[in-house]
Amino acid sequence: MNKEMIISTSGHETMAAILEDDEVVEIFVERDQALGAAGNIYKGRVSKVLPGMQAAFVNLGLERDGFLYVADVIDPLASMDGIDDDDEGDGEESDNKNGGAAAPQSDPTNSGSRAGRGRGRGRDRNQSDLPIDKLLTAGQEIVVQVVKEPLGTKGARITSHVSIPGRFLVFMPTVDHIGVSRKIASREQRGRLRRIVRDFRTKHQMPGGVIIRTAAADRPEEDIISDLTYFHELWTETLKKGENRRAPTCIHREESLVAKLLRDLLTNDFSAIRIDDAREHQKAVKLVERIMPDLVSRVHRYDKNFPIFEEYGVQAEIDKGLRSKVWLKSGGYIVINQTEALVAIDVNTGRYVGKRTGRLEDTIVKTNLEAVTEIVRQVRLRDLGGIIVLDFIDMEERKNRQSVYQAFEQQIRRDRSPSKAVQVTEFGLIITTRKRVKQSLERQLTEPCPYCSGSAVVKSTSTICFEILSELRKISGDLNGHHVQLRVNPDVARALKAEERGVLKEIERTLDKRITLRSDALLHHEQFDVMAVERG
Repeated sequence: MNKEMIISTSGHETMAAILEDDEVVEIFVERDQALGAAGNIYKGRVSKVLPGMQAAFVNLGLERDGFLYVADVIDPLASMDGIDDDDEGDGEESDNKNGGAAAPQSDPTNSGSRAGRGRGRGRDRNQSDLPIDKLLTAGQEIVVQVVKEPLGTKGARITSHVSIPGRFLVFMPTVDHIGVSRKIASREQRGRLRRIVRDFRTKHQMPGGVIIRTAAADRPEEDIISDLTYFHELWTETLKKGENRRAPTCIHREESLVAKLLRDLLTNDFSAIRIDDAREHQKAVKLVERIMPDLVSRVHRYDKNFPIFEEYGVQAEIDKGLRSKVWLKSGGYIVINQTEALVAIDVNTGRYVGKRTGRLEDTIVKTNLEAVTEIVRQVRLRDLGGIIVLDFIDMEERKNRQSVYQAFEQQIRRDRSPSKAVQVTEFGLIITTRKRVKQSLERQLTEPCPYCSGSAVVKSTSTICFEILSELRKISGDLNGHHVQLRVNPDVARALKAEERGVLKEIERTLDKRITLRSDALLHHEQFDVMAVERG
């Protein structure tokens, strides 16, 4: 698979796109006025402890307080697949004084992510069972990290167990542990990497634990030392800020969008990284020289006057990603609707009618299979998360339903975000859950419509006409003037003079007064004013 990274930077906004085989599959946005909080470390103050929810709210200095669950206070080690904390037979003893519990995932793509909570095997179970009100009190100061951006009306999800990713390692200052990704198969490599980390920690009296990522395999010692030095200096500086600043305050801010993408995503699969800003290009070259020097030649400066997102078709895909309807090449289409509770995706045949000699079932199966690929791409492009319900066109044959489900499972494996899918055969649905760390593309780039208040609908003109009739019947006894002036939106005025003129006559009969109808374009579609006019 050929991958490209396209980066567009202006004075106050950075946007990046990931292309796979010339198709846009992921979009990232960072703006100066709305910098993401995920990965940031804060010195916060506990504002409220909720024993009934076994959680607490922490004032971080953000718009809303962060949410801290009891498990994110008690247990610093997450129960994760893909990490070995002890290599039997490689001559290395476990470097975890807490009993060798598992550690976070080896290749976190989000700097503040922690997927799962678990208990260390050698930890004090009595401490693990402590309720939240025994661990925290209102007004207490605590160092926390944001693991999930504020979404909608919800505050950020936070943890007291910090994890800072580098290119080759992940630093966990709240534990004493060394873990190695299981994807590093060589025992010799695992032992070598452990020794490098252990020796550095001993020499510099460096606290905390380290997870050795898959990318560290076969890397020279200088690269591993570089990450460790960065962690040591960064955490020392962070602790000093925590001591000198008053809560609530941010004591460590995550790296810029471009640095995060290169650190977490850059592999040999990328044929090119194209950047339209000279300063950002220089920063990227320096970073790639440090983490993957063999790929420096693939970092290119885009210097045309034509916008880079237009040149590579990214802007067109962003525009499509903000629409609910997405057309398929065959003529079918999918409809994507985001709600507070879930995302619903519906598949339709649209203009596709199949072959003249073909069966209806074959037409449906082809549409569903084509929709699978586009659905997964749109889920990644729009960064949809939470519960996602896929409503495919009903198929009679079980083997066809199974083939569509298998196709979806195969496509979703290309997604970096953890997900689970369940086939609900009785209704022909597939329900999947996808980890959500930040706001979707739609939430980042749009805002609720001020005209319809985000509902996407307004009352029909007929409904408004009958509401006017009802309102005037209610206040008819208070209208003492000679006649009544009714001010309405132009669409409603037109309706009252045409298809709903019977309503206007009914109003005049009810009031026994003459009605003067005024059209006012400044009025909202659903707004109207009634005024009694005296004799004059």
